[in-house]
Order: sequence, then structure tokens, then C-alpha cells
Amino acid sequence: MKEKRQWFLSGPIEAEPVDLPPGPGAEPRETAVLDDWRKAEAVHAARLARVAGRLGALDERLRRGPEGWRHRLALIEAADLSWFVGDRVGPDRLALWISMRQSGVQDDTGALARAGWAVRRLTGGPGPEVDLAGFLDRRDPTNLGVEAEPFADRAGGWLELVIKAADLHPITRACMGFHLWSLAGLGQLGDRMEAAVTAARIAASEGKGAVFAPLAMGGAQSVSAGLRAGGAPFDRLACWLEGTETASRAAMRHLDDIEAWSGRAEAAMVSLSGKTPRALRAVLTEWPLVSAPMAESMTNASRAAVQRNIAWMEERGLIREVTGQGRYRLWRVS
Repeated sequence: MKEKRQWFLSGPIEAEPVDLPPGPGAEPRETAVLDDWRKAEAVHAARLARVAGRLGALDERLRRGPEGWRHRLALIEAADLSWFVGDRVGPDRLALWISMRQSGVQDDTGALARAGWAVRRLTGGPGPEVDLAGFLDRRDPTNLGVEAEPFADRAGGWLELVIKAADLHPITRACMGFHLWSLAGLGQLGDRMEAAVTAARIAASEGKGAVFAPLAMGGAQSVSAGLRAGGAPFDRLACWLEGTETASRAAMRHLDDIEAWSGRAEAAMVSLSGKTPRALRAVLTEWPLVSAPMAESMTNASRAAVQRNIAWMEERGLIREVTGQGRYRLWRVS
């Protein structure tokens, strides 16, 4: 005798109607995610090669140049990234904070600390693909709840996916990692600085001179193009390549300017005696903005010698004062 089916039990799969509205979709598999980025890279292969060549030229330039160039670019990039995340830290405040831990009454020390962390990570040290938790300086609290997912597990999941994409170009892998950051539970909008710095290091992971790939140095154009893009991987990668190319071009122009200034300053200061002129010139090459106390600390020269050389350089148009104030003055190369 055929058993009667109860009304509250679902029927066999083949008997289910096919016109029901769709239910919740399943999470995309890792292989599907990677395949989408592989397809996007294949479509943009020509532009990717051009951007990689531009980044390679920057890498070679920094490899042959003085160490101060890397620090200078890292300061500028960190300051521009701070505007992207909403902290709005200027290069002058950032320079004073890093060099002498000085902050004004209205300065947000948390924002300065985040930008300072970015400068440290953009100038050297082990990359994020070695130890992401250590790279980010983030550890789980000792009182972590039983049901809470440890940060190390979330970081490990994101890193595992990035490592599985090893066949992708580092620039593509950086873009993918940046856009999967919040999906991996590593942070929401407040942690975009971490995501951007991590991506910048991954993009330049094969370099010998460039520690990071510029992402924000091109100003609003590169930031809006690369770091705020949405849509499918095809669209995100296209914007990322545009932003990276713009920022790398801006970095090269900046190095051209500072190299030309260094040659002009060296020729103009050849008649000056002592170590202070040479040391002061090196500080101005390394830092976008310099105060007299900063120069005094970094050159190990007396206050009088620093002020005398700054006045000499300003009088001859090698540097210019940017604050227009009588106190807390800052100079930059002219």
C-alpha cells in the first residue's frame, strides 16, 4: 500500500515548482572568486604590463637613489592616504610627529599615530604576506569571547586566499586583497588605511628599490580611481591600474624635481665649509617639510649653525618658508 505523504513535508525535489522566487544565495567559492580576478587580469593584460613597467622604472630609480628618497615618498603617500581615510593629516604635522613626536593642541594623536604606522610600514620591514597580524600590529585581546572569531583566523583566511592567487601579478593580487579586506572581516571603513598600506606593499613585493607601489600620491584622481572603485573585478582592476599609473607618474615627477634641486643646491653651497651644509641638504632631501628644531636634531649641529645655513639657503632661493609665521616655521625645497 502506498504511504500517504503528510502535508507539512516537502515533496521530492523533482516535484518542487520551478517558479518560486530565489532564496538566499550561497557564498561564492574561493575558486570562483580567483577565476573572476584571473579573467579580469587577462582582459587588462596590456595595460597591466604598461603599469608594471612604470612601477619597475620607479623601482630602479629608487634602487639607484639615496635612501632618503624612499622615506620622502613614504611620508607623502601616508599623508595622502590619511586624507583618503578621513584623518586629514598634513605632511607638515606628520613630519613633526615622526621626527620629534610633536603635536598641536588641535591635532588628533590617533590620526597621527595611524599615519606614522603607515610611514613605518611603507619604508621597510617584513611584508604582510609573511605575517599579516604582525604587519598590522594587531592582536586578539586576552578577554576575547568564546564565540568571537580570533583576528588571527580572519587574517589567516584572507592571507590564504591571497597566497592561492600567486599566479596573478602582484599588482592584480594587491587590488584583489584590498577589495576583499572587509569581506574577510579584517575591518570596515575605519581600517581602510591598513588595507591600502597592505595592498601597496604587496604590489611592490618583487621590487628591489621600491618598498611600496604608490596608490594615493597622484591626489584625488588616483585615490578616486583606485581606492574607491566598485563593481565587478573587471571594473575594479581597471580603476586600480589607472590610479596606480597616475600615482607612480606623480612619484617619478617628484623624484625628478628633488634630484634637480639637490644638484642645484650642491653647486650653490660648494663654497660653504663644515659638515652642516651637507647634512642640512640631506635632511631637506629626505623630509618634505623641515623645522629648525628638526634640522638641529637630525644634523647634530648647533641651533646657530642650523639657523645660519637655513637663512643662507632661503636668501638664495634654495628653500622657502611655508607657514608665514614668526614661530614654528617650516621650510621646504624651492
